[in-house]
Amino acid sequence: MDLEIKVGNLRFVARLETEAAPKTCHAFQNMLPLEAQLIQARWSGEAAWIPFGELELGLGYENHTSHPAPGQLLLYPGGISETEILFPYGATVFGSKMGQLAGNHFATIYDGNDRLKDLGELVLWRGAQEISFSAIG
Repeated sequence: MDLEIKVGNLRFVARLETEAAPKTCHAFQNMLPLEAQLIQARWSGEAAWIPFGELELGLGYENHTSHPAPGQLLLYPGGISETEILFPYGATVFGSKMGQLAGNHFATIYDGNDRLKDLGELVLWRGAQEISFSAIG
């Protein structure tokens, strides 16, 4: 299964990393369709995030990283900081006010990578944006 991700007039398509992060992908699929607010990350560099507060997903670390490449989406299951999705659009080191974090790499954008810079400019200069995730295929 793939994901269609829309932010404003931007459209991305991502593949779920079901072999590397099966539990995380399953938890994320249970959240679909998902509509939320995407905001500029405060600590992680060129990334945006979707905060979920104290949402408990029953996940631990799986295919986790602190250094995602642009377009490698992370789901942080909570613990040290709040539950969130990190959406890197450039150079990123995942962190919070508590320090460096590692999130579960659960999806990778493969269509629309050339628009990641546009996403960053949109969120950074125009503020919070509506984002939607839906299953395709």
